[in-house]
Amino acid sequence: MIETPQITDTERQIAAVIHITVPRDQIQTVMEPAIKEVLAAISDQELTLAGPLFAYHLTTSPESFDFQVGFPVSEAVKPVGRVKAGALPATRVARTVYQGPYEGLFGAWKEFGQWIKTQDLERGGTLWERYVTGPETDLDPSTWRTELNVPVAETAR
Repeated sequence: MIETPQITDTERQIAAVIHITVPRDQIQTVMEPAIKEVLAAISDQELTLAGPLFAYHLTTSPESFDFQVGFPVSEAVKPVGRVKAGALPATRVARTVYQGPYEGLFGAWKEFGQWIKTQDLERGGTLWERYVTGPETDLDPSTWRTELNVPVAETAR
């Protein structure tokens, strides 16, 4: 279901983001309007995209999602409406790629979490998905690629 995970270091990426907190069953209804709003702000400010759409989860809970949806950009966005300046962090992460429809992400995250445990890695409190390819490039969900990232630290042995 997922590609072989790797440990890598990320560089900080400035981004244009919207912060959203919603019950889990509402994520599909809030994502599209938020994406359009962020893209409009980027376009209006004549900024350049510097990477794919992402969802940066600040906390995880069984009841709700508390996350930022956004895009890396070439320069800091000026706040407008719900759109604010944000960033993906410079940190060490465990990373894998899931290929398939978004409905399979829960299972991909579960598999990835098990791998992290077997590697004796300590998870950070956040995580993020980068939607490398999706419905904007190919209508066939079996081709969609989502990068999964979890900040990690080696645990003491």
